Order: sequence, then structure tokens, then C-alpha cells
Amino acid sequence: MTFLKRSKNCGELRSQNIGETVILNGWVHSRRDLGGLIFIDLRDRYGITQLVIRPELTPDVAEKAKPIRSEFVLWAKGTVHKRESINSKMPTGEIEISVEDCDIINPSELPPFEILDELDASEELRLKYRYLDLRRPALQNNFIIRNRVAQITHSFFYENNFIEIETPYLMKSTPEGARDFLVPSRIHKGKFYALPQSPQIYKQLLMVSGFDRYVQIVKCFRDEDLRSDRQPEFTQIDAEMSFVEQDDIIAVFEKFFKRLWKEVLGIEIQIPFPRLTYKDAMENYGSDKPDTRFEMKLHNLNQIFANTEFQVFANTIASNGIIAGFNAKGFGSYSRKQLDELTEFAKKYGAKGLSYIKFTDNSISSPILKFLKQEDIENLKQIFAVEDGDLLLIISDNWRTTYTALGALRLEIAKRGGIIESVKGQYNFLWVIDFPLFEWDENASRWVAMHHPFTSPNVSDLDLLDTNPGEARANAYDIVLNGVEIGGGSIRIHNEQVQKKMFDLLGLTEKQANDKFGFLLQALKYGAPPHGGIALGLDRLVMLLTGTDNIRDVIAFPKTTSGLSLMDNSPSEVDPDQLRELGLKI
Repeated sequence: MTFLKRSKNCGELRSQNIGETVILNGWVHSRRDLGGLIFIDLRDRYGITQLVIRPELTPDVAEKAKPIRSEFVLWAKGTVHKRESINSKMPTGEIEISVEDCDIINPSELPPFEILDELDASEELRLKYRYLDLRRPALQNNFIIRNRVAQITHSFFYENNFIEIETPYLMKSTPEGARDFLVPSRIHKGKFYALPQSPQIYKQLLMVSGFDRYVQIVKCFRDEDLRSDRQPEFTQIDAEMSFVEQDDIIAVFEKFFKRLWKEVLGIEIQIPFPRLTYKDAMENYGSDKPDTRFEMKLHNLNQIFANTEFQVFANTIASNGIIAGFNAKGFGSYSRKQLDELTEFAKKYGAKGLSYIKFTDNSISSPILKFLKQEDIENLKQIFAVEDGDLLLIISDNWRTTYTALGALRLEIAKRGGIIESVKGQYNFLWVIDFPLFEWDENASRWVAMHHPFTSPNVSDLDLLDTNPGEARANAYDIVLNGVEIGGGSIRIHNEQVQKKMFDLLGLTEKQANDKFGFLLQALKYGAPPHGGIALGLDRLVMLLTGTDNIRDVIAFPKTTSGLSLMDNSPSEVDPDQLRELGLKI
């Protein structure tokens, strides 16, 4: 049907527009019929404007308004008037539109939930009707911010001589870590493409091609188990640079973050960011992505308990393990039941148990108190700056288990104690560097790359590849914000022989290496420059900028944690004829 096109949107009218005749288009946010007056709040993505219909002056308009309900699509023409009761909570709250004509463009069924920012509808229901969920102003604002981030990204990297180049979505399957999504070839039956987990190899090849600064906002795909901050398809800000070292890449991206926070949030962040080695991050915070907005640091207690009579601690020290702990300040009043809950929580992260010492009412209580000497207690008090009401939590196990479990406990205590809530609005960036190059996979009995197999070893650790690869450090770096890893990168291997050595250490035969990565090895023979790069998780970045803790709030049409799209019911079965064309059989 015909309609009058808008001359203004629903969020831009102010007191200076009083007296103007305007046309608005939008959705009915609410309707209130007071008999002598009919009020309609009309909404579009720019805001909400109040319409008022006066039946005694415009009876024909009042008649048209009778069937109007929530979420109907309308056009309305009228004059901007000063509002009698100003609504200071709305940008348009000083004015209203005295409607002279209007009509329904399209009616709406009763929505399954109200279009409100604060609503009780389950996430499953909202995802099923995602197109309605996306009408909520808070969600729309997330995507306005996401768009702003994209525009700043394009302009920042253009100004810094980066070239945006698109890399293929159909590529060779080279699984090393997460599983690939496979795409069968109709023409070459029995063969498959893979959707890219990252453009890693292509951007390295672009460096070999002479494009010394590449960037791309790119979709990536990983067929992995999902969590609240992961999706099977996600978006990266992907970059690569030639003739650089680690410091050069870090410097560029610190400037990028500084600009992003200034232009999106109006916040000046200080650069350069602090840097922590992987070892220091783990031993101080129990995480390679530490939240440094609060202290509660971990401390190694091996020296204190070097001569302990407590057999659990003694065995840990004898097996070159680690005893460590932290002070949960103010948690000394925790009951036995609550401490048992913390113990079970620690066990989820591999700990065999949890020792604790409570300092309350000027007394000490602990299941291990009889094994503690007075000297031990005084040393613990000094190390942890213990005050009355504090609770020491201690774990003893191998290095990784001890620090990982304590790191998880540290965050749990911070949540329970309201510490995380109290530091909202604070932004602590840091770089984590000097990661191990390899991790030992017990199941496969082989080394695996901690980042990926194209990461260069630290130059000073090259000899360790032949003697002690487990001690070799990677020339890699992660950018962390408030306990969330928002990106990671490395200086790449640009020498064919070193790359072959890396594949060999990862357990790939020469044939396997050539089958999977022969084209990269070939390219490295033709004058590959020193190069490195980084990939930022755009979805996670927008999460932090918008203040949400759910990645689905910043992705227009997300999947559930089980990888389902409830709106269109995918994944779904396909027609048998399609399978036959592809040479596939279920």
C-alpha cells in the first residue's frame, strides 16, 4: 500500500523543531487511550517520539487509530508541539507530535514477548524470534557500536598504510587444533574444502607477495565445543606486517585501541600497556589472561613448607610440584558448607583438594592447623598481609594444575565478594608475552603448538628446538582486557628450514607436511620477508565496549551453545538429491 515517507526519524526532534510539520514512520512501542486523548509512542532505531491524537479535533484520525496495537507499523503526519509533561529520560521528551493524519502500513500479531530492554523472556524464545528481539533499543545500540568499531577500523588502518584484501572462504583443510567445517565438492566428488579457522596462511602468503601491511575484517569458522563467549562462526580484525618485530606490531595496535576507546566511549586510555610474561601471569594470577583490575595475587609457598610434616605438601615438594595460595580477604566467616563448595569448584580445574586457613575473632582454624608451626603461621601472615576475618586458600599439585585452579578460585571469590562488579567501567589492558612454543599432549604423546605451527621461536631459544623444545619460548603475544583475551599474534617463521623443523617436532612426517602445507613451504623458498601479525576477536571486543557478558548480544543472528539456530532451524536435513549430486551418503 502507499504511505507517506518519513521526513524525520523518531529520535531527532527537539524543542527547536516546534512548529514544524513532520512525517514519521516506525513501530508502535505503546498505545494509551485516555478517552479525550490517544497517546502513541512511535519507535525506530533512532529513538521514540510521542504522538498525540485529539478525537474532538481529528475524529477521522481517531477512527483510523482504533485498531492500532503494539508493533503495528505506522506513518504519521503532524506538527511538533511542546510537551506539557516533559519526560527528561527521553531525548525527545520535550516535544510531541499533534497528529493530523496517520495510517497503518502493516499490522502485527501479538508478539511472544514485549519489546523492552528489561524483559523476562528466555533466551531460547528470544533467539527463535530474533528479528523481534533485535527491535529492542539496547540490542540495537550494540550493533550501532559494532558498526562504529568497524568504521574506525577501516579508517585507522587505511591511514596507517594497510591494504584490505579478502582471502578465500573455501580453502584446503589443514586441521591443527580445532576441527574444520568441511564443504563437499560437487565437481570433485570425494574431495572437500574447509571453511577457514583463520586466514593465517593466506595473510602470510600476502607478505611473501609484497603487500607489507594487510588487514581484513573477516569471518572465521571453528567446529568446536561452544561456551558463552564462543560461536561456531565469528569475526576477526586480522592484520599482518612485514619487516617488523614484536614491538612494532604492539605499538600499532596500542594506538588502535587508544583511538577506539576514545571515539567509541570517550575514554582516554594510557599507552604503552603493561607486559607480563606467561610465567609471571600464571604464577601471580593463575591465568594467561589475568584480570588485573584487582590484586588478590597468588604466592608460591614451597619455601615456607619446605620442611612440613603435612604429607600432602611434602609429597608435592618431593615431586617438584607447587604449593601456592591467595588471601580471600573478608571471607573468614565462610561456613564449612561454603568451603566444601569452593573445594568442589577447585576440583573442576584438576585440583585434588583445597586447604584453607581461617583467621577470625583473633583465632586460627584449619584442618591442617596441627601441621603448622608458629613460624609457618607468622610467615603466612606476613606474605598475605593477613587481617582478622581473612581466609587463605591453598592448593598443592603440579605447576599447571595448582596455578590454573587457584586462578579460577581467585575469579570466583572476586565474583562472590562483589569485586568484579565494583571495578566495572575500569579498563586494564596488558600484553602477555613469552608463551611456551609447545605443549605436551598426553593423549597423542607428542608436542602441539601452543599458538599455531607458524609461530616463530624466540630467537635466543632456537637451539632449544634440538635439545629441549619444551623450554623454548614463542615469539608470541596476547592482548588481554579485564581478564578476557581479545586477540593474539606472533612473529611468524619465514625460513623454510625452521618451518620444516617445527613440523617435524609436531610429529608431521615430510609427506604429511607437504600434503598439508607444501604450498607454504614452497612460498618460503622465494624470498619471504620477516613478518608477523595479530588477530583480534571483533565480537569479544564489542562485548567489552558495550558492557555485555554474552557474545550473542553482539552477533545479529547467533547460534545457541549447542550450535543451533533456533530461528531458521539449522542445521537441518537436506534433500537426498543434493547428497547424490555431491556423492555423499548418510
